[in-house]
Amino acid sequence: MNVIGRVTDRLHTAKTLVETGIFRPTRPDKLLRVGLTLQKWGPTPAAGYTGSAIRYPDETAIIDELGTLTFREVHERTNALAHALSDAGIRDGDGVASMCRNHRGFIDATVALSKLGAHCLYLNTSFAGPQITDVVNREKPVAIVYDAEFEELVHDAGVRRKRFIAWHDGGEKPKDPLLEDLIGQGDPADVVPPSEKGRVVILTSGTTGTPKGASRKQPESLEPAAALFSKIPLRARETTMIAAPMFHSWGFAHFTLGMGLSSTLVMRRKFDPEATLSLTAQHEATALAVVPVMLQRILELPIETIQRYDLSALRVIAASGSALPGELATRTMDAFGDALYNLYGSTEVAWATIATPEDLRAAPGTAGRPPRGTIVKLYDSDGRPVTTPGETGRIFVGNEMLFEGYTGGGGKDEIDGLMSTGDVGHFDRAGHLFVDGRDDEMIVSGGENVFPREVEDLLHDHEAIDEVAVIGVDDEQFGQRLKAYAVKTRGKQIGEDDLKAYVKRNLAGYKVPREVVFVDELPRNATGKVLKRDLLEQHQNGS
Repeated sequence: MNVIGRVTDRLHTAKTLVETGIFRPTRPDKLLRVGLTLQKWGPTPAAGYTGSAIRYPDETAIIDELGTLTFREVHERTNALAHALSDAGIRDGDGVASMCRNHRGFIDATVALSKLGAHCLYLNTSFAGPQITDVVNREKPVAIVYDAEFEELVHDAGVRRKRFIAWHDGGEKPKDPLLEDLIGQGDPADVVPPSEKGRVVILTSGTTGTPKGASRKQPESLEPAAALFSKIPLRARETTMIAAPMFHSWGFAHFTLGMGLSSTLVMRRKFDPEATLSLTAQHEATALAVVPVMLQRILELPIETIQRYDLSALRVIAASGSALPGELATRTMDAFGDALYNLYGSTEVAWATIATPEDLRAAPGTAGRPPRGTIVKLYDSDGRPVTTPGETGRIFVGNEMLFEGYTGGGGKDEIDGLMSTGDVGHFDRAGHLFVDGRDDEMIVSGGENVFPREVEDLLHDHEAIDEVAVIGVDDEQFGQRLKAYAVKTRGKQIGEDDLKAYVKRNLAGYKVPREVVFVDELPRNATGKVLKRDLLEQHQNGS
């Protein structure tokens, strides 16, 4: 990039950060201390809460089921925990696994490890014991921080490793040390910055295989955050309800964005649709971070229940983590106003595109457009650019937030310096990106290429269908055909033949599922993505 372009980017970043309120009039002495903090720590969790403690010491930082904590309290708690973990043998460069739900312990551990320069591996709270053991054996952390409810699940993985408990519901005191006890015993004095910044390792969703660890260093500048703020109007010193799990990319993104904005973060350990509305209303949250299936569950509540809660302060409903059907986007905006923003990305590329409410109204189902500083291009199977609107190609992304590679080795395909998302999609004439499906989900039926996503979106639009997933299965006549698993809308009745006829009226004949199976619910992971490998196993087992 030339000098003029670089200056322009920096001016745009500064302008955006002023508009968000990150840069606002501050006492000179505090401003100097915040500047020195950022210089020492860089844009890390350690700097986020240290800086906020300087600017807003007595304002609320965290609200969870145990109550509230101020920024000063979070800063001093994480200092004490960092010292206590250091005394327990955790050093800079060590890896520490975290298996925690959304609560203060997650933040305490993350910030304390950042202050130590240790690397944090976030484990999925829906993992089974063998998965946890496999991942931990591969990643080799020296310690595990976990909620007491997962004690049996982490037992094997924790053998010959230090173990600490982040959340305990009471009753008999567990054998492993509690973070709260370590905080009470630790020294709240400031921590000396480590020589190297710690990294975070977010696991991929593992919807089609064993989850991989995606290592990402801390960003070198505030430009990526500014790019997001220019598309999603989050503002400083407001309140965000984080319903999305923070161990995964989307929830973690709102945790880190909230640090930069000195936001008050509201958390609940387990998602409940009405409780989410209640907390959002009670604390006058201006932003709600969710995965799409959470919106589905909220909209399944009776209309009188939804209307019971005053959400007039809510300006941003930020959704990501799995596909957002156009019909669900429209229903959400009809219910809560045009406040819905949909981010498309992956653990590996961070973000690719963002759909604003205007985009979602104009082109329901779109993944949006790239924010500033991000490039999105399509390539065919031979690596040639796809430029014709409506033509499908593999999606490749370039931005400052690309991951460094899988912790076990390897990475994603790259072309012209851009990284594959593993998805295929197309642009419409207005430049909106549409994701057609996973690259490895495409099937060839009777010589025709078919992506399940198109059929899923159509079936999801049907008033009698609440949820649907479509997979490819072997077929003697056509090579492969589609098979649909559908959840009926409560109170609605429809048969298999009716749905097949509906697809045939709207799409080509080779896109009609060979079979439609009605189920009570679809198998999903903690971020709401459908586990299609489970559906394929069901099919192979004759169901």
